[in-house]
Amino acid sequence: MQEERRLDKRTELPSRLVIKRLDGDSSKEVTIDITDLSKSGIGFECEEALQIGEVYETYLTIWTEEVIHAFLRIVRIDLKDQGYGYGAVFVGMPEMDSSRIGVYQIVNDK
Repeated sequence: MQEERRLDKRTELPSRLVIKRLDGDSSKEVTIDITDLSKSGIGFECEEALQIGEVYETYLTIWTEEVIHAFLRIVRIDLKDQGYGYGAVFVGMPEMDSSRIGVYQIVNDK
Protein backbone atom coordinates (compact mmCIF):
# COMPACT_ATOMS: atom_id res chain seq x y z
CA MET A 1 0.00 0.00 0.00
CA GLN A 2 1.32 3.42 -0.96
CA GLU A 3 1.90 5.94 1.82
CA GLU A 4 -0.36 9.02 1.74
CA ARG A 5 1.80 12.12 1.20
CA ARG A 6 -0.87 14.78 0.80
CA LEU A 7 -0.87 17.53 3.40
CA ASP A 8 -4.60 18.26 3.23
CA LYS A 9 -7.62 15.97 3.22
CA ARG A 10 -9.05 15.34 -0.26
CA THR A 11 -12.77 15.57 -1.03
CA GLU A 12 -14.68 14.69 -4.18
CA LEU A 13 -16.80 17.53 -5.48
CA PRO A 14 -19.42 17.04 -8.17
CA SER A 15 -18.62 20.20 -10.10
CA ARG A 16 -17.08 21.48 -13.31
CA LEU A 17 -14.14 23.75 -13.92
CA VAL A 18 -13.22 26.02 -16.80
CA ILE A 19 -9.51 26.42 -17.39
CA LYS A 20 -7.37 28.50 -19.73
CA ARG A 21 -3.64 28.86 -20.17
CA LEU A 22 -2.00 32.07 -18.96
CA ASP A 23 0.94 32.42 -21.35
CA GLY A 24 -1.18 33.80 -24.16
CA ASP A 25 -0.47 30.87 -26.49
CA SER A 26 -4.02 29.69 -26.07
CA SER A 27 -7.21 31.35 -24.99
CA LYS A 28 -9.15 28.10 -25.39
CA GLU A 29 -11.28 27.20 -22.41
CA VAL A 30 -11.94 23.57 -21.57
CA THR A 31 -14.31 21.97 -19.12
CA ILE A 32 -12.93 19.35 -16.76
CA ASP A 33 -14.35 16.89 -14.23
CA ILE A 34 -13.13 17.30 -10.65
CA THR A 35 -12.21 14.01 -8.97
CA ASP A 36 -10.91 15.39 -5.69
CA LEU A 37 -10.35 18.73 -4.04
CA SER A 38 -8.42 19.99 -1.03
CA LYS A 39 -7.39 23.34 0.35
CA SER A 40 -4.02 22.99 -1.38
CA GLY A 41 -4.88 21.35 -4.70
CA ILE A 42 -7.21 19.60 -7.08
CA GLY A 43 -7.43 16.37 -9.06
CA PHE A 44 -9.37 16.37 -12.31
CA GLU A 45 -9.90 14.59 -15.60
CA CYS A 46 -9.85 16.25 -18.99
CA GLU A 47 -9.70 15.19 -22.64
CA GLU A 48 -7.27 18.02 -23.48
CA ALA A 49 -3.51 17.62 -23.16
CA LEU A 50 -2.20 20.16 -20.64
CA GLN A 51 1.45 20.84 -19.80
CA ILE A 52 3.09 19.72 -16.54
CA GLY A 53 4.57 22.70 -14.69
CA GLU A 54 2.34 25.21 -16.49
CA VAL A 55 0.03 27.58 -14.61
CA TYR A 56 -3.60 27.84 -15.69
CA GLU A 57 -6.32 30.28 -14.69
CA THR A 58 -9.43 28.58 -13.37
CA TYR A 59 -12.99 29.33 -12.39
CA LEU A 60 -14.11 26.66 -9.93
CA THR A 61 -17.84 26.37 -9.28
CA ILE A 62 -18.30 25.07 -5.74
CA TRP A 63 -21.25 23.39 -4.01
CA THR A 64 -22.87 26.75 -3.11
CA GLU A 65 -22.86 27.71 -6.82
CA GLU A 66 -20.27 30.39 -6.02
CA VAL A 67 -17.26 30.69 -8.31
CA ILE A 68 -13.71 30.67 -6.95
CA HIS A 69 -11.19 32.34 -9.26
CA ALA A 70 -7.81 30.64 -8.80
CA PHE A 71 -4.58 29.63 -10.48
CA LEU A 72 -3.35 26.03 -10.77
CA ARG A 73 0.09 24.58 -11.48
CA ILE A 74 -0.05 21.09 -13.03
CA VAL A 75 2.14 18.67 -11.01
CA ARG A 76 0.97 15.24 -12.21
CA ILE A 77 -0.40 13.75 -15.43
CA ASP A 78 -1.83 10.24 -15.89
CA LEU A 79 -3.03 8.78 -19.18
CA LYS A 80 -6.66 7.58 -18.94
CA ASP A 81 -8.84 5.57 -21.32
CA GLN A 82 -10.45 8.79 -22.51
CA GLY A 83 -8.17 11.73 -21.88
CA TYR A 84 -5.92 12.51 -18.95
CA GLY A 85 -5.97 12.64 -15.17
CA TYR A 86 -4.25 15.66 -13.62
CA GLY A 87 -3.06 16.73 -10.22
CA ALA A 88 -2.53 20.42 -9.60
CA VAL A 89 -1.72 22.72 -6.70
CA PHE A 90 -3.33 26.08 -6.10
CA VAL A 91 -0.99 29.03 -6.63
CA GLY A 92 -1.69 32.11 -4.53
CA MET A 93 -5.24 31.15 -3.51
CA PRO A 94 -6.68 33.68 -1.01
CA GLU A 95 -7.15 32.27 2.51
CA MET A 96 -10.90 33.00 2.35
CA ASP A 97 -11.36 30.72 -0.68
CA SER A 98 -9.16 28.03 0.88
CA SER A 99 -11.28 28.20 4.04
CA ARG A 100 -14.48 27.74 2.02
CA ILE A 101 -13.11 24.43 0.73
CA GLY A 102 -12.17 23.43 4.28
CA VAL A 103 -15.69 24.19 5.55
CA TYR A 104 -17.18 22.00 2.84
CA GLN A 105 -14.93 19.12 3.89
CA ILE A 106 -16.03 19.41 7.52
CA VAL A 107 -19.74 19.51 6.60
CA ASN A 108 -19.34 16.69 4.07
CA ASP A 109 -17.71 14.38 6.67
CA LYS A 110 -20.70 14.52 9.05
